[in-house]
Amino acid sequence: MALGAAATMTQAQAQPAKKKVAAIVTMYTDGPRLKSHAAVIIGRLLNGYSPNGVHTEPRTELVSMYTAQFPENDLSRGIAKEHGFPIYPTIKDAMTLGGDDLAVDAVCFVGEHGDYPWNQRGQHLYPRYELLEGIVEVFRRTGKSVPVFSDTHFSYSWLKSKEMYRWSKELGFPLMAGSSIPVTVRSPELEIPYNAEMENALMLGYGGLDAYGFHTLESLQCMVERRAGGETGIKSVEWLEGDDVWRWRDSDAGRWSIPLLKAAFARNRSVKEGRPEDNVKEPVAFLLNYEDGLQAVAYMLNGHSRGWTFAGKLKGQAEPVSTHFGFASREQARPLAHFDGLVHCMEEMFITGKPCYPVERTLLTSCALSLLFESRVWKKHIDTPELHIPYRAPKDTFFQRS
Repeated sequence: MALGAAATMTQAQAQPAKKKVAAIVTMYTDGPRLKSHAAVIIGRLLNGYSPNGVHTEPRTELVSMYTAQFPENDLSRGIAKEHGFPIYPTIKDAMTLGGDDLAVDAVCFVGEHGDYPWNQRGQHLYPRYELLEGIVEVFRRTGKSVPVFSDTHFSYSWLKSKEMYRWSKELGFPLMAGSSIPVTVRSPELEIPYNAEMENALMLGYGGLDAYGFHTLESLQCMVERRAGGETGIKSVEWLEGDDVWRWRDSDAGRWSIPLLKAAFARNRSVKEGRPEDNVKEPVAFLLNYEDGLQAVAYMLNGHSRGWTFAGKLKGQAEPVSTHFGFASREQARPLAHFDGLVHCMEEMFITGKPCYPVERTLLTSCALSLLFESRVWKKHIDTPELHIPYRAPKDTFFQRS
């Protein structure tokens, strides 16, 4: 054997085998109107992705899939054939590869999109709780567990969200979840100083009040969780809509948000000319009062702006700090770059067994959104002892720089 060939073989033998991943998804489609989260996440696990604009080959191996629904434009069966992995009829089979023992090293769980009902509150009833329950059942029956990534929020129900979190603590499996927006590019780059004293915070969001409301809250949370003392939890929430939004903004209670709103608008290149009162037909505001006294608001202003923009007031600084989540210009942008950062962090956890950021962030925002929808129904402020969820943020924020 030639020396070069021997060296190549030795290097190949020295490389550890890739972690085997099972994908549990509700639906896998990819079209001009809807790129399912399964497609943009699993697609990166199969074909590579570009964190910070640098192409990276997958560091893990997708070996199985369970797909809950097969619409006419389903791609999962074709993708499975192309890449040589099976689609199994049950979650158990996908995780055991058709056997009786856990046969994968990690689970990528994407419970977003699909033909599922809505409730009267305006929440999409994705069966994330039930699907994760199936994953946990395999852990219980085999006596083994592996890291699980759960896309976006846990559940429309704060009770179910807390139970999903409890499973991970009971069985000891690493769990990471949440939105892709906190790990995308920020324009300009802004990282709240660790242990900074923060007086107020604002998030400017848009889109559907359930799915995009979650992205808005999670993006807000990734900024405020770095404040002095760490995250304490949320004392109360209130959902405002219609003219009540502007009345609150202009009142003694909400006037603090006006300079932050102006700072957020200044960072967001999608803002339309004119007053938001004239451009927004159905304004919504999520009011959050934290246990340590921090006041925050998330404005959902469809018709006046798009995207996600943060502004905050730090103690001792006259002007707000602010940033837009995303590229500063279309020329810089690449398609769905936020999922590059998300998949990078997901693979990091699959390989190391350690989440990049605390799952308590997603637990807090999932439960807060659920209770905000309760506030919408009751049309009042709600005290939220359920949101006493203290945790410490990591010093590394993991957002992309390019």
